[in-house]
Amino acid sequence: MKKLLSLLLAIIMILSVAIVTAEGKDYSGYTIRIYSNSNSTERATWLQNAAKEAGFTISMDDNSVLSGDTTVIQAANENKDGDVIFGLNEIRWSQLVNGIYENLNVMDWTPSWSEEVGQYKYDGKAYGLVVQNILMLYRTDELGTNGEKLHFEHWADIINSGLKWYRQGKVGGTTNTNINNSMLYAFTDPQSPAGGISVDGWKALWQYCQNGFFTGDSYGFDPLNRGDVQLSTFYSSSLYGNIDAAADSSDNPLKGTLEPENWALVDIDDGTYYIAEYLGILNRADRSAEETEAVVAFAEWFGSAETQAEWADEFDSYPCNQAAVEAIYDETPLIYTLPNFALNKVEGTELSYAEYVGEHISQWTNIMTNLGFYWADATAAPKEPDWENLDWAVLTQAPSE
Repeated sequence: MKKLLSLLLAIIMILSVAIVTAEGKDYSGYTIRIYSNSNSTERATWLQNAAKEAGFTISMDDNSVLSGDTTVIQAANENKDGDVIFGLNEIRWSQLVNGIYENLNVMDWTPSWSEEVGQYKYDGKAYGLVVQNILMLYRTDELGTNGEKLHFEHWADIINSGLKWYRQGKVGGTTNTNINNSMLYAFTDPQSPAGGISVDGWKALWQYCQNGFFTGDSYGFDPLNRGDVQLSTFYSSSLYGNIDAAADSSDNPLKGTLEPENWALVDIDDGTYYIAEYLGILNRADRSAEETEAVVAFAEWFGSAETQAEWADEFDSYPCNQAAVEAIYDETPLIYTLPNFALNKVEGTELSYAEYVGEHISQWTNIMTNLGFYWADATAAPKEPDWENLDWAVLTQAPSE
């Protein structure tokens, strides 16, 4: 259960600002350039104001300018003016830390709170800020299962549930990608020419699309909240806030946050696919030693338990920093206690599933795009592929212009 922290956090933030100023450093003269896909207008504005109060000057585009991790990383690589980057996820961070981007190099850095983020770190390079996962939800009332509990072995078992489910209407997007990662988890096959996924996995994902309902909503919460579907998917970080406001947009709203009244999580043996967003400092050739000191001080401040507790309280997110978690919650919410299969080893490889996804994600995107997955218009649905006679060597490549 979430603690009542508004006053406490305000006091902590004042103390953290006092610590910065007590060191006798004025960092406000250098404008720290930040790139992030965690950049809704509310987040960008909050961070600019909080940073100013803490003695820093930052420049950060909101998502009306840069939207999504691909756009953000491309802009940072092209502009070569970044000091700090945060957000993204393990796939993108593994690429960033391993230096695949021509103009982006993560500086060596170990913050004072590095041990507080547990497994969510690239030692000496980047450290976790928030963690979230993909959830499968269902209604338990008369618009759902009428009290019957749902149990699946794998995420893809949804196709045999006999229920009406929501599915997304496009291939791209971070949330959509992580839903696909969840659906395909049970079908990994390192020897398969179909992007390291068995053909049965692609058949199952096709059935998920073909028999699911797309209502035009961006994500799966709204159709479930209206009662249009019985079963849906959503991301964890906004779930409780959306349920608190559910009655604003539905005559049949979902009720109860930490103690659900008419909804539940599907009990899935595999667990769920977690992603963590990280914070790192970029090397920048034209930055002086004094300017780099300001950037390091900002990163130290932003990732600290005090600031992350305030960020989490403001935006209903779950911190990687366990000291921040202890400040926010009396007990861990159920949605963050689910097993994390992103870190499980893929049989026949030395890779975690998150690493396996990183190696194959471009192939999966190409397969889905080439075959026409996730059509928005049900009346224009493509014909199901002839699975036994497909040229996977072609399908795993980007579509021709």
